[in-house]
Amino acid sequence: MTNAYDHLYRYLFSKAHVRGELVRLDASYKAILSAQQYPEPVQRLLGELMAATSLLTATLKFEGDIAVQLQSEGPVKYAVINGTHQQALRGVARWDGDVPEDFSQMFKKGLLAITITPKEGERYQGMVALDKPSLAECLEAYFAQSEQLATRVILRTQLAQGESKAAGMLLQILPMVESAKEEFEHLVQITDTISDDELFNLPVNDILYRLYHQEEVEMFTPQPVLFKCSCSKERSASALASVDKQDLLELVRQDGCVVLNCQYCHAEYKFDAIDIEAIHAGQFKEPRLHN
Repeated sequence: MTNAYDHLYRYLFSKAHVRGELVRLDASYKAILSAQQYPEPVQRLLGELMAATSLLTATLKFEGDIAVQLQSEGPVKYAVINGTHQQALRGVARWDGDVPEDFSQMFKKGLLAITITPKEGERYQGMVALDKPSLAECLEAYFAQSEQLATRVILRTQLAQGESKAAGMLLQILPMVESAKEEFEHLVQITDTISDDELFNLPVNDILYRLYHQEEVEMFTPQPVLFKCSCSKERSASALASVDKQDLLELVRQDGCVVLNCQYCHAEYKFDAIDIEAIHAGQFKEPRLHN
């Protein structure tokens, strides 16, 4: 299991008051890329963003969702990965024209927004400018500004010969432990030596031993990471409930049905005149398939 992709690994330095995470993505990353023909720089960006969201989702201490969103007036207009506390991820990006390889040139007046929505409690959003040379450094700035927690983020992608893989690591001082700063800096120096070959190919146990064999590390049970879209015909119907019924019926008359596409997985939902009447009468129910 410790060499499996599409898993998140959490670990704790018993004597250093620092926690760590490592995630590696394969099938879940490919599922997001399959939705559109993304340019390679956008593919890499989505891989980093997906790994980052998985790492951040693991920091949630409650049931809920997190959205990590980039927006700008530059070549990359919009990119977002949504994640749940169960490590179910989905995402999409929008771009215009040629997209440069360099991260800082992808954005103009760019913002990174992280929105946390617990099932119980208030929604929270924090933002920082996309003014660092990499997404990892922007995330570190977010934690320094919003959480006042020293954090190191490493994000990598591997696109070659039809393969699409992403990986990430996170180190973070435990809250309320000021004395851990020196220990944290020591662990950051060690963690920064990780190579792409090691991160993508070594079993996770071997990675942790290679980096931290002089430390006491407690590793927790890995958590599966998967691509999962929460769209449904019922959710699409809810969106149509706010549209004028006569306008919808006119579209049905012209085109035969109203069609909505999910921006995340490109699932297509069709609604005929009977559906439209049911939606606006508050009686629409998605048909259930039976064996």
